[in-house]
Amino acid sequence: MSERVWTIRDALGWTIDYFTRKQVSEPRRSAEWLLSAATGLSRVELYAHHDRPLSAEERARFRDGIERRVAGEPLQYVTGEMPFRHLVLRVRPGVFIPRPETEVLVDVALAALPVTDETIAIDLCTGSGAVAVSLAIENPWAIVYATDLNPLAVETTWDNAARAGAGGRVNAFEGDLFEPLPAEVHGRAELVVANPPYIPSADIPTLPAEVLGFEPRLALDGGADGLETARRIVAEAPEWLTPGGTLAMELDETRVGDMAHELAAAGWRDVRVTRDLAGRDRVVGGRRPA
Repeated sequence: MSERVWTIRDALGWTIDYFTRKQVSEPRRSAEWLLSAATGLSRVELYAHHDRPLSAEERARFRDGIERRVAGEPLQYVTGEMPFRHLVLRVRPGVFIPRPETEVLVDVALAALPVTDETIAIDLCTGSGAVAVSLAIENPWAIVYATDLNPLAVETTWDNAARAGAGGRVNAFEGDLFEPLPAEVHGRAELVVANPPYIPSADIPTLPAEVLGFEPRLALDGGADGLETARRIVAEAPEWLTPGGTLAMELDETRVGDMAHELAAAGWRDVRVTRDLAGRDRVVGGRRPA
């Protein structure tokens, strides 16, 4: 008996139904992204070529992706990709997956970053390089210095910068916050931006299994109140910023107000809070103290 011929339409329909029964979040989106990864077609092309049969190799890749997704692995790790603003970033297990709300952090950072010759920005806790690469792509004058404690994150940032055509303007370094930055950057940055770990340690065990079981704790745990890393950044940033330079950080919605008060008390000027698309306090920032 000959093996059944599976078309793109057949595979999508079966997988959406299977994911629904297995209570996989966003079953249609998951099925589309997995099949795109298996075939090399975009999500739009899947529907334009819905009658195309899948090859044996494509079916094998698709089955592997389905098994990993049902086991709880984040979709972005399974496909190896994550859409972010104008980019499709490469992500891999062991590197923090960028969130849609971080796009708001990029908006705030771009508004603060001059469009002039050799504008320097520092991106701390860079993860996949989502913020660093976006800044370099969307501000053609920006030179971005990115750091992360995670060597795999640094490697991924270099990779994403090269894929986006920004390899000459994004420099990634392994180390703790400002520590690995070259001396010539000291005092010259117009912007320090960060998406630091901000979940209180006591809340880590309550995270969804998809996060807790796969994403690096290093990128999640913000200490007792979620602000330990953020406070270090606030204390160290002034010496790296130019006069009037800007600091912007993404934090947990329940901690943004607290950090705004701390920034104001420390003498930071023009302190403001920006909400994400869901209306939640998400980004806090200000200009370097005089």
